[in-house]
Amino acid sequence: MTKDEIIQILDDWNFWSRDQKIGVARPIYISRLESLFSSNQVITITGPRRAGKSFVMRQMIKRLINNGHNSKDIMHVNFEDPRFTESGVSLLGKIFETYREYVSSQNTPILFIDEIQEIEGFEKWVRMMHELSKAKIIISGSNALLLSQELGTLLTGRHLDMLVFPLSFGEFLSFNNIALTGKLGLIGRESEIKGALRKYIEYGSFPEVVLSEQKKEILLSYFEDVITKDLLRRFKIKKGQDLRSIVKYYLSNISAPSTYKSIERSLDMSITSVKSYTGYLEQAYLVFSLKRFSFKVKEQEKSPRKIYAIDTGLCNAVGFRFSENYGRLAENVVFIALKRKLNLNSNMELFYWKDIHHSEVDFVIKDGLKVMNLIQVCWNMQDEKTRNRELRSLQKAMKELDVATAIIITEGAEDEEKLNGHTVKIVPLWKWLLSEESLSAAKTGSISL
Repeated sequence: MTKDEIIQILDDWNFWSRDQKIGVARPIYISRLESLFSSNQVITITGPRRAGKSFVMRQMIKRLINNGHNSKDIMHVNFEDPRFTESGVSLLGKIFETYREYVSSQNTPILFIDEIQEIEGFEKWVRMMHELSKAKIIISGSNALLLSQELGTLLTGRHLDMLVFPLSFGEFLSFNNIALTGKLGLIGRESEIKGALRKYIEYGSFPEVVLSEQKKEILLSYFEDVITKDLLRRFKIKKGQDLRSIVKYYLSNISAPSTYKSIERSLDMSITSVKSYTGYLEQAYLVFSLKRFSFKVKEQEKSPRKIYAIDTGLCNAVGFRFSENYGRLAENVVFIALKRKLNLNSNMELFYWKDIHHSEVDFVIKDGLKVMNLIQVCWNMQDEKTRNRELRSLQKAMKELDVATAIIITEGAEDEEKLNGHTVKIVPLWKWLLSEESLSAAKTGSISL
């Protein structure tokens, strides 16, 4: 590629000669980035494809410019731009050289490099640039392994991570122009918020999907991108149909406990393939696994795991729908909300709990050595038998794990139960999501709902 071609591409991505679209504000991530920026370390932004990483980068660039940085001291490049006809680490060097020659001042530049996993061998280049203090570097990518394990080996103690998820419920409301300001903003708007929650569960929370009328089409397109670009091509998988089968299995069976052996039997697939494909799906942030709680690590590893999806819209678009099971979908929404929370606290861990009598609690939140909270998701609490079963399971777990309070998340019920010295709060899903988000926002210093 010529330098003129490179400059043309860079000019299209940057704020040097024109403003760029920055999308709807995501203040939690910008606040988080600002806190990381003060360090002298490489910042890695990871997360699923189309979760909004590029727009978060642009919003951060805009923030830097508004705070006094010269736009020409900042370079943004996205390696999924099809106009890049070269590949390999030499392209990185050529781009930086061209930028320094034609654009940048003598100040230390700030480099925002998007989808860097497209460049084989990028890790050594990033380390060299960092160690020689040639630039402040922020990189992003859609593969967990590439941007954590491999980069972590070369940049041990030299990089900080931020995981970008699809929209939280509060962000979803903002994208739909439903503005809430504190508790007073909720008064009289319950039906509007509940209606939004139904759409959030049905179509998910990828920004492009939320803003588009062609929701299912975009979800299916996203699914194909992940399958072809992040999985088949990257991991050189030859049996594409087997991969699609296991993806559909997981998206159709969210929150259900499973083992590699049970999947092997269901799909008539080797256990080696099941393990490999599951690992690939997790690396692409398509699914997450949840271990059973136990004080014994060996028992944790042997027990069935529960699988959750990055987005309920994908489950509905790709998975098999035998009925409108809002309970499982709501449980998935709660899981992703808890994963966001865990991302802000490295000491926190998440499990499910089950005893020998098959009593079960959906989520156990552990902070360090102590279990802090138990959460059960029960969409419909009207049936007395169901209510008693859920309360009984929680009571058993609270006693065993020495937890004083627990939560049941429901469609609309709101109550409080006292059980032999234990307290169980019953909270509607929409209210729980907004309260959790307010707490997370407060921790990052951004504006809370």
